Amino acid sequence: MDFAHSPQQQQIRDAILRLCGRFGPDYWLERDESGEFPEDFYQALASDGWLGIAMPEEFGGSALGISAACVMMEAVAESGAGLSGASAVHMNIFGPHPIVKHGTPEQRRRFLPPLIEGKEKTCFGVTEPNAGLNTSAITTRAEASGSGYIVHGQKMWTSTAQEADKILLLARTTPKEKCKRAFDGISLFYTDLDRSHVEIREIPKMGRKAVDTNALFIDGLRIRAEDRIGEEGRGFYYLLDGLNPERCLVAAEAIGIGKVALKRATDYARDRTVFGRPICQNQGIQHPLADSWAKLEAARLLVYKAGWLYDSNQPCGGEANGAKYLAAE
Repeated sequence: MDFAHSPQQQQIRDAILRLCGRFGPDYWLERDESGEFPEDFYQALASDGWLGIAMPEEFGGSALGISAACVMMEAVAESGAGLSGASAVHMNIFGPHPIVKHGTPEQRRRFLPPLIEGKEKTCFGVTEPNAGLNTSAITTRAEASGSGYIVHGQKMWTSTAQEADKILLLARTTPKEKCKRAFDGISLFYTDLDRSHVEIREIPKMGRKAVDTNALFIDGLRIRAEDRIGEEGRGFYYLLDGLNPERCLVAAEAIGIGKVALKRATDYARDRTVFGRPICQNQGIQHPLADSWAKLEAARLLVYKAGWLYDSNQPCGGEANGAKYLAAE
């Protein structure tokens, strides 16, 4: 049992922190004020090959797994980029995993290289206004039409849709009442985000303004049959190969944010002098800082256990969910 980063993981961390050092606090403040997508940051990661860290080597990736991607995303967030930097790129890292696991060789050749090279961006069309986290209750429907489908429905909280070229879209191909199980009858598609049939409305929010969040209104979006991932009606089960890595990465990002916040707090406690001594000498300051450190370290262990389980092709749903919860707290 080894709790240290491997030499390779340490190299990843060091390289990411060096790259992120080119994008300091002033850069992220300006992006947060203007709402401009951090395209130069995104392209810097793409040009150095980082967007393919967990993708197969045959398509230009590094095949280092979700654990290595967690190291990368923790470092991105810890650098001061926070969620603005992390969520600008993490969809390209975890989102394609259902394609890797369940796509055809032709689909992997067609879809993965543009994402890895940073030539295309994608977004995630899953959540709906009246379904929330109950994915079995989605009502967006994909109706068979000729050699493909026509989609009608609505998606919510779809990040990067303003920038995206593609969408990983979940839709019902069989009405729920005709299915034996609640999650049957749902299909997964990876297709062009055709704005002539998808209206994208940005949702105002506090923070992370540089990465857009949107409501999508889909009216007559045509999807070719060859853009369906896997079997019709099995899409929810394929989606789990994207959701569990997402939970691991978001948890790692939360740890990175926690680490940089804790460092800034402890630095301030050392520098701030009251009544002739630094406030870090007071137990009223020491104890909550120590408590925060312990909770971060405990959550971090679960993050990397979840990543290791996923990379080992073992069930990791409980660990991935637990890691996301604890790290966010």
